[in-house]
Order: sequence, then structure tokens, then C-alpha cells
Amino acid sequence: MIRNYSDHAANERTFLAWVRSVIAIEGFGIASARLGDGPAQAWTEVALLLAGAVVIALAFVRMRRTRRRIEAEHLLELRGPSADAMLMLASAALFALIALFALHVR
Repeated sequence: MIRNYSDHAANERTFLAWVRSVIAIEGFGIASARLGDGPAQAWTEVALLLAGAVVIALAFVRMRRTRRRIEAEHLLELRGPSADAMLMLASAALFALIALFALHVR
């Protein structure tokens, strides 16, 4: 039996939710670049693809950090910037990129 199975399963589900979000973000980036011809669309595609890569990297760091905290016998001290805060900032930046794209297309 896996110790703290439900906690580990919840951690994996959260990571997979971030993976699904990244797939949607990158799909939007590719689709948005196909809507028009010009440097703005190319830069939008590159920005969204890079943002997706950053989000998946932060989600992986968060999952690994949470796994260590679940497996620890004692409470671990949080050091450095919170992965959750970094993911929130990355998500806000993505929404800003999408809003800029929507204003540009209109």
C-alpha cells in the first residue's frame, strides 16, 4: 500500500490539470498565428508557446515540491518563491497576452 495515497493522487491530478491547461494555451497560440499574416501573429505564437513551456516547468517544480512535503516525516520549511505564486503570475501573464491579441485582432 502506498503511504498517503490520496495526497499523492491529488498532487498528480493537479499536475495533470496544469498539463491540460498548457495544451490549451499552446493550441491557442498556434491557432492565433494561423489567423493572420504578420509579425504580430508570429510573436504571439512564440510568446504563447514560451509561456506554455514556463507554466509546465513551474507546474513540474510544484508537483515535485509537494511530493517531497507529502513524503516527509516532519513539516518542511518553505524556502524560496512559492511555485503556486509563480504559476499565478505566469497565468496572469498569459491572460494579458490573450487580451492583447484579442485587442489586436479586433
